Amino acid sequence: MVCINRRRKTMNTKIENTNSIINRRYTLLCAAFPGTGKTTMFNKFAGSEKIILDSDSSKFNKNQFPQNYLQHIKDNIGKADIIFISSHKEVRDALVANGLPFTLIYPDKSLKDEYIARYKDRGNSSQFIELVEKNWDLWIDECENQKGCKHIVLPSMIFIGDVL
Repeated sequence: MVCINRRRKTMNTKIENTNSIINRRYTLLCAAFPGTGKTTMFNKFAGSEKIILDSDSSKFNKNQFPQNYLQHIKDNIGKADIIFISSHKEVRDALVANGLPFTLIYPDKSLKDEYIARYKDRGNSSQFIELVEKNWDLWIDECENQKGCKHIVLPSMIFIGDVL
């Protein structure tokens, strides 16, 4: 009797594990630069069968960042079709260090004025806009030199929804 119960328990565990594998989704991790269309695409697919997460890093406790953010990403792999994540260097480096494949989406370096206009049009704070203006070349250079990921460089007037 004990052996039968153990076998049933093992068999039930295998069935549960198989069901969780079958129910898991392929998840695309997209580290995308601000203004590339993450939130727009998230809103477009709200309520559809496609599950998209827009994981805004500004909403995470900075005292535990990026560990808490990375844990959030790991917890949602297999539950969402696409997870839009921050393009911060520390996040990208953590993804690579943890062996998590991702696609890095960022604008062509020549599009600074276009993106600054986007930030103004969508109502970003002057502090945010000044920060991006000051760091544009550095941040785009870092994206261009990022190892361990796929790159998508967006040309003028092209958004994430146009390339995914």
